[in-house]
Amino acid sequence: MRTPYRRLLLAAAATLLLAPSAISDAQPGAPGGVREDREIADTAVARATCAGDSLPEPGLQGDVPAAERDSGRSSQGYRCNISRIGGYAGRGAGITSTEYDHCVYLGSFFPGNLLGPAQGVQVIDVSDPANPVRTATLTEPAMLAGTWESLKVNAARKLLVGTGVPAFTGAGLISVYDISDCAHPRLLNPGPGTDLALPVPITAHEGGFSPDGRTYWASGVIPGIVSAVDLTDPADPHVIWQGMPGQSMHGMGVREDGNRLYLADNMGGLTILDTSAVQRRDPDPQVPVLAQLTWTDGWATQQSVPVSYDGVPYLFTADEAGSGGVKLIDISDDSRPRVVNTIKLEINLARHRDSAVASSMGGSLFAYDAHYCAADRPVNPTALACGWISSGIRVFDVRDRFHVWEIAYYNPPARTGHNSELWNSPHALASIIGVPLLGAPSVLQAIEQGAFDPEQALSPRTGDVAFGDLSTDWCFSAPRWRGNQLWAACADNGLLTLELSPEVYTPPADQHSTVGS
Repeated sequence: MRTPYRRLLLAAAATLLLAPSAISDAQPGAPGGVREDREIADTAVARATCAGDSLPEPGLQGDVPAAERDSGRSSQGYRCNISRIGGYAGRGAGITSTEYDHCVYLGSFFPGNLLGPAQGVQVIDVSDPANPVRTATLTEPAMLAGTWESLKVNAARKLLVGTGVPAFTGAGLISVYDISDCAHPRLLNPGPGTDLALPVPITAHEGGFSPDGRTYWASGVIPGIVSAVDLTDPADPHVIWQGMPGQSMHGMGVREDGNRLYLADNMGGLTILDTSAVQRRDPDPQVPVLAQLTWTDGWATQQSVPVSYDGVPYLFTADEAGSGGVKLIDISDDSRPRVVNTIKLEINLARHRDSAVASSMGGSLFAYDAHYCAADRPVNPTALACGWISSGIRVFDVRDRFHVWEIAYYNPPARTGHNSELWNSPHALASIIGVPLLGAPSVLQAIEQGAFDPEQALSPRTGDVAFGDLSTDWCFSAPRWRGNQLWAACADNGLLTLELSPEVYTPPADQHSTVGS
């Protein structure tokens, strides 16, 4: 006879190890304090109305129910107002990928990427979206070491950069490529950052460009060291500023003029840095902290997309864990940022944490969380597309920033049973663990609020605490907007080319896909 209560308690106890230290009441108006509005934090966006040949989700918005995972139904995927054009699965994509022109660069994940063909970063030509083809692989040390969330493109200078991250945090390795011919990148720095005898003194995990492409910002997560790497001469990447604005810093967004860095705090929050001295290239640049905003509604804050509505600046800021969803932050006063709206799915709400535990057990570390998003233009955006890990690609109408609703989604077919084939998928590698540990804080909060029903949290998957299956995919990367198409990358399915129904989305004339760095 199974002992599900005991197993559930053991799983909950294990999740405490990764819970952030600050789970406290909000302190409105406290400089640098926790500022939250529970009303917007506990509200899901309106569901999409599915039409045509959709295969809609059967239950809660964003959920992949336990029964559908165990029966194999999730291997068909779910879609609403989106159709698949084509794709390139290869052996899976790393954590995040990037793109330029008609090419996509699939990130690498160490050590799995060394175990099969096409080691390193895979270069995919998507000139024909129905039949993408691999044209090259990038095998410099940084690319072989795993690029984690550091692989980024600057279109202004036609540069591709990635840093080497073999185990959560890396150091010293950075590769810079000319992608004028996007299908055949050309290495620009055979010396510093590539030559193992000439490391660049950075810590690595995340990264992002200033809009002009002269500065690449590297973040090492633990410790929270952030480095400004000068790329004025791409052959000679070198650090011109380094600091530690927090204990554990993550991804970022950069203001259009390069004078502000919006840095994600892994414990749940946002730090705003004045980077104007770096942008000016002062001889001894100082980078003061202008504001620190923290929250307990979500953690492992991932990245920020700077946008503006009618001249007022905002950020779309995603939390990678803890069901924080995507926050809309008013930064019109960059010394006092304010969370003014939240984009969540039903499965992210506190009252559904028990259901999320029931379905996501056995699926490994992540459950249903946002990761990277892209707006369809930086000024008065009309739509936001996000990789939502186990909930797939989610698309939202954001024309009215205070009244957002979902218009489409595509949760790709689960590749259950294909673990051994997906050498470059972090999902396949992490599936040795079955418990969704990164959801721990939100479970604890739901328990504190009296919103967690242990009976509802039980399912046939409750005892699956190890050797998790691939009953969903992990969609980490920001989709790229190309008219009515979205180019997306998920860990198990690799590159996906998708098309939105014209009934739900009309591309603006000045569409310009933007991820913020």
